[in-house]
Amino acid sequence: MQEAVALSIEGMHCEACVRRVSAALGKMEGVQVNSVEVGSASVTFNPEQVTVEKIAGAVNKIGFEARTEE
Repeated sequence: MQEAVALSIEGMHCEACVRRVSAALGKMEGVQVNSVEVGSASVTFNPEQVTVEKIAGAVNKIGFEARTEE
């Protein structure tokens, strides 16, 4: 069963930031990147493999501030 989450990401300013976030999310087991733009990302994930907190944490680890959009 797949779930979708939209992230709001602060600290992104350019296409290089988009590529860094895309790469970090794309390396995660159980995560499919739907889109990444300056300031946001949308992914589909398998909750049996990864949590929303870990997804946001992967973005935070590379220097941005991610939180779920509600």
